[in-house]
Amino acid sequence: MPYAVMETGYVIMSAILPVRESVEHLSVSLWLDKLFLHPLGPYWYLHTLMLCGLVYLLVDKLAGKWSNTVTILIILALCYAVLSAYGILSLINALYFTAGVALRRCSLDFRTFFSASFWALLPVIWLAADETNLNKSTLSGAALTYLVISFLLAVYRYLPDYLKKGLGYIGSHTFVLLVFSPVFTMAVKPLVPVLAFEPTGMLFLCVSLCFCVIGSFAIAWGMDKLNLSRFFWGKARMLS
Repeated sequence: MPYAVMETGYVIMSAILPVRESVEHLSVSLWLDKLFLHPLGPYWYLHTLMLCGLVYLLVDKLAGKWSNTVTILIILALCYAVLSAYGILSLINALYFTAGVALRRCSLDFRTFFSASFWALLPVIWLAADETNLNKSTLSGAALTYLVISFLLAVYRYLPDYLKKGLGYIGSHTFVLLVFSPVFTMAVKPLVPVLAFEPTGMLFLCVSLCFCVIGSFAIAWGMDKLNLSRFFWGKARMLS
């Protein structure tokens, strides 16, 4: 329901506002195509997550009793490759999901696989210095993902308890950010020229990040107070 509502809203706004992925005319067939097959705008990740999850559920149910983990992963990769060939999802994104499946099925602890280390920052800086490495489709991009997680796990150990609690709360409600943050990503664009005096863009990053997080949680809080969460999220309260 959250995906359907937000994707529908984005499609409608794309026909009105001068956005990069604009649509010339609205129709039922266009809406169905964007909702189920080729999502428009930033909600592709929810579409990919749901599609990957459904395919994995089907593969696990149909072949799980007779196949080992390696076979399941191969079948998954083939299924995702077929969907990618039809342009329904990105294969590289699906393979990241498959890596998570492998980690889960191997019963390997997350903090064991991602070894916490401050030393991880050094190769992160070295790799990030070359823009060609900032691509999730490459081995260097995957390495950056691993190294950043390892570094953040090391930082997390030394955070004060109140900050750990706050970050944990945000982390446990990530779905709120996935659904509402694109609204505020668009809303903060007028701040780009205002904060242009800071040449690195890091000030804009920090300001926009706070704006997106606070705004997203404010909407979820308002929906809880107005008793709308049961209709949108399928639960009485989203924020606990």
